Parts: sequence; C-alpha cells; structure tokens
Amino acid sequence: MIINYITWNVNPEIFHLGSLSVRWYGLLFAAGFFFGYLIMARFFRKENIPLKELDRLTTYMVIGTILGARLGHCLFYEPSYYLSHPLEILKIWEGGLASHGAALGIILAIYLFSRKSSQSFLWTIDRIVIVVALSGVLIRLGNLMNSEIFGKPTEVPWAFVFIRDNNIPRHPTQIYEALAYLLSFGYLLRHYYRRDGHPRPGFLFGMFLILIFTSRFFLEFFKEPQVSFENQYILNLGQSLSIPFILLGIWLVWRSKAKVTARSLQ
Repeated sequence: MIINYITWNVNPEIFHLGSLSVRWYGLLFAAGFFFGYLIMARFFRKENIPLKELDRLTTYMVIGTILGARLGHCLFYEPSYYLSHPLEILKIWEGGLASHGAALGIILAIYLFSRKSSQSFLWTIDRIVIVVALSGVLIRLGNLMNSEIFGKPTEVPWAFVFIRDNNIPRHPTQIYEALAYLLSFGYLLRHYYRRDGHPRPGFLFGMFLILIFTSRFFLEFFKEPQVSFENQYILNLGQSLSIPFILLGIWLVWRSKAKVTARSLQ
C-alpha cells in the first residue's frame, strides 16, 4: 500500500531586511504577546481595572517569559555547554527556548508584579494562564515552521516528512501540542466567562498546569529526544519536569474547591 505523506519544506524565514532575517517563529512568538494583550485588556475592562496596570504587567511578562524560557533551555537541557560558553546564552535568535523554564519565569514575573500591584498573585495568574495557553499554540506553530521539535518515525497517514531534516515520515508533534494547548485555552476562557469574570482563586492556574503539562507528558512519548542523554531514561526531561507542575495544579484545584466548601459550611 502506498501512503502519500505530507511533505513539509517551508522556509523558516519570511524575508530579509539587509542582514536582518524576519522568521515565522519570531512573528508567531510576538503574536502571542499581541493577542494576549488584547484578551487581557478585555478582562481588565470587564473587571474595571486600569489598563496602565496591564501595561506594567506586560513588561514583567515579556522579560520573565524570554529569560525563563532561554535559561530553562540552557540549564535544563545543555548545562555543561552553556556554563562553559556563557555568552552563548545571550544568542536567543539562534533558538533554544524551554516551556518549563518559561513557566517558572512567568510565575516569578507575576509574583514580582503582584508585590507592587493592587491585584493578588492568584488573581493575576488565573487570568494570565488563559493567554499563555494561546501563546503556546502559536509557539508550537512556530516550531513547525522551523521544522523542529518533531516526533518519532511513524507510518500514520498524517505523518510529516520534514525535508530540512531527512525523508523519514514523523509524527507532527508540533501540531499535536498546538491542538492540546488550543483546547486548554478554550476551556480556560470558557470557564472564566461562565464564572462572569470571578473564577475561584487558583482554579484556573491549577487547571492550566494540569491540562498543559499532562498533555505535554503524554505527547513526549511521540517526540524525538531533544538531547542525547535523554535516551538512557524511561522518562525524558520534559516529562520529568512536567510531573511537579501537574502535582501543583492538582493541589491548587483541590485548594480552591476546599476553600469554597469551607466558606459554604460557615
């Protein structure tokens, strides 16, 4: 039986401006912040929060996301190389961002923001995670445009042949993750509006951690290892790093429901 797999050979660069290269990944990464700002602005207006607070939060988020994602990749996946070549850490344009590092960077950024804001940490992060899930969709599409972070060889009819890598049909795990994150975004956004902008504190944050990192855990079984040392372990690094986030998410959801139950019994 002959199967016509999907041939993928998209140029990761959109166009050049002199020595500057504009890439799909960078455009989609920036689009995450752009659309995230628009959605957060709707939340702020709905809850009568001044937009100047959002502008300050955006600054914290941009710095926290980029630094966390870059340092996460360098220190989680290739620490020996980057600690021996520390200046290479600054070369973000060459690629290498880790979602687990981004998650830690975002949490720290929101903590620092909340210390100078009238809004609590949980209030802020419960809303931020909604747009972070959407940003995850766009980033994984950026990975697809770069022909990177693809899956293991497969014979499924929807397999992609990444010409820039080799001619082996592989799972398009970038699309799998993008779809998982899109469903997570839809659930979180729907819950926010179902609760009329007043979700239980910590519930959306907890569900985000459960949905995103559980999907990440299982989809890692379809992905090629990002670094060679992962081959010697049953669980790869992405799965091992996902487990604490999942457990934290379960605790947050339980805590948010337990507090509501306790108040109803008073």
